Amino acid sequence: MSDDYARGKRDGLRLALAVLAAEEAKWAALLGESSSWRTNGIRQVRHKTLQVAQTRLQTVLNRLTPKDEAMSEELAAAIADAGL
Repeated sequence: MSDDYARGKRDGLRLALAVLAAEEAKWAALLGESSSWRTNGIRQVRHKTLQVAQTRLQTVLNRLTPKDEAMSEELAAAIADAGL
C-alpha cells in the first residue's frame, strides 16, 4: 500500500469519525425528550449504535496508523473531538 493511499485512507476514517461524533451529539441531546417510550427507545438504540460505530472506526484507525510515528496533532484533535 502506498504512503499516499494509506494517508488518504486514514483521513477518510478521521472524517467518518467527525461525522459520527456530530450525529452522536445530536441524538444525545434528544435522549429522553419525547413523551413516547417507543420514540425514546429508538433514540437510545440509535445513540448506542453511533457510539459502537465510533469505537469500531477508532480501532481500524489505530490499526492503520504506523507504530513508529508519534500521534500527529491532527489525529489527537480528531480523537478529542470524537470524545474517544
